[in-house]
Amino acid sequence: MAKVTISLDSDLAIEVMLLSGTTSPQDAVELIVLDYLAARTRTEARTGNPADQHRLIDRPLRAEEG
Repeated sequence: MAKVTISLDSDLAIEVMLLSGTTSPQDAVELIVLDYLAARTRTEARTGNPADQHRLIDRPLRAEEG
């Protein structure tokens, strides 16, 4: 996998390290990004993705039964 070098503000890097519980800024950013991507995947699995907009057409609401 290709590597990318990114510059971050030191305060941001430290906060990310504290949130992830790591001692390396590189590891911290990798964990945060991987968690973000996993959360997005979980959200799409529950709610659908933008290609599913056809499901959201206006439908009349039904009264609750029971």
